[in-house]
Amino acid sequence: MEKQIKICVIGLGYVGLPLARLFSTKFETVGFDKNQRRVDALMAGHDSTREVSDKVLQEAILKNGFRCTTQLDEIRDCNFYVVAVPTPVDNDNHPDLKPLWGASETVGKVISKGDIVVYESTVYPGVTEEECLPVVERVSGLKFNVDFFAGYSPERINPGDKQHTVEQIKKVTSGSTPEIADIVDAVYNEVLVNGTHKASSIRVAEASKIIENTQRDVNIAFMNELAKIFNAMGIDTQEVIEAASSKWNFIKMKPGLVGGHCISVDPYYLIQKAQVYGVLPRIMFSARRLNDSMGEYVANQVIKLMNKKGILVKDANILLLGITFKENCPDIRNTKVEDIYMTLAEYTRNITVLDPLADAGEVKRAYGIEIVDALPEGRLYDAVILAVSHKEFESIDFPSLVRTPGVVYDVKGILPKAIIDGRL
Repeated sequence: MEKQIKICVIGLGYVGLPLARLFSTKFETVGFDKNQRRVDALMAGHDSTREVSDKVLQEAILKNGFRCTTQLDEIRDCNFYVVAVPTPVDNDNHPDLKPLWGASETVGKVISKGDIVVYESTVYPGVTEEECLPVVERVSGLKFNVDFFAGYSPERINPGDKQHTVEQIKKVTSGSTPEIADIVDAVYNEVLVNGTHKASSIRVAEASKIIENTQRDVNIAFMNELAKIFNAMGIDTQEVIEAASSKWNFIKMKPGLVGGHCISVDPYYLIQKAQVYGVLPRIMFSARRLNDSMGEYVANQVIKLMNKKGILVKDANILLLGITFKENCPDIRNTKVEDIYMTLAEYTRNITVLDPLADAGEVKRAYGIEIVDALPEGRLYDAVILAVSHKEFESIDFPSLVRTPGVVYDVKGILPKAIIDGRL
């Protein structure tokens, strides 16, 4: 690193903000985002995603000089650009690269000779060099690997996880030339406790990230399939898993809903690219179909239990606990709890959704679902479904919420067996 590194992180969401805050401890760092409301909130010292605490964020601003902006002129003097924007899929589950193209245009407007741009967004192998960098070249008028350079260091942020935070994880790095790979690796090593793994190429780094999430998707799909089989046989899946776990080389995993911005989305990027090369990824296809069906399956299991107890499903009062895609996190992106709700809503509109972490306005805009942040007093329900295991739900007295007869269903498999009627 022959010149002083000044970093700009483009995209200040669940991935970009924690990374930018961390970089600010060692380098002059600017965060860039198109959302003025997001930038204003961050500069006021509050992160609505809860990935960075107000105290830590305010310290970064006051002590480290970290700042956020929507203005291109304020990031022109940076020389190390990091792109951390979402990589969603469209309604047909095809990769949507528009956020990456847009971020690459932003980089192209400000990048100078000798600068480096590093991508962190999860993509299929080849996106950085085939899709993103040509945009930077076109907008900037500069030539890749002559005038400017690139790297790829896939994000490994786990929303809501306060143990595997960005500074604690080991990150994969890569560069467009061996020399640039060394620089990118050195920059990340300055702020990471557990260091890096330097991949041999950008494509290898891209591939490593996408199989991390795809592997989890396939493994969870297997457990979900087992849950369906054992439920049909009248066998408790959780008890089967506990018994099997007594073998030293059994990999203990649980069935569950697979939503969010990573595991339920990223495999589609590899699925599409594999078919371009003439490979039909049957296992990944099957895993995605199975996991996408689990919300509807849970709802139908609840309906079945209600029918067995003689509870009229039509116009029944149902309490759904949690709407986020995972516990202790406000992230509602691609939540499969929506599928539980929509399936039940075919029979009743008397569904109360409780989630103290989710933003009610965002839920309404995204899914058309009204939520509450506190239990209505004195109300009893025909069925209660624990869909997300927020810490705030640990003190709930489930039997006191249910009519007699009533149903308690545990999606997460954490409630005492004596108080539930069914679980995955």
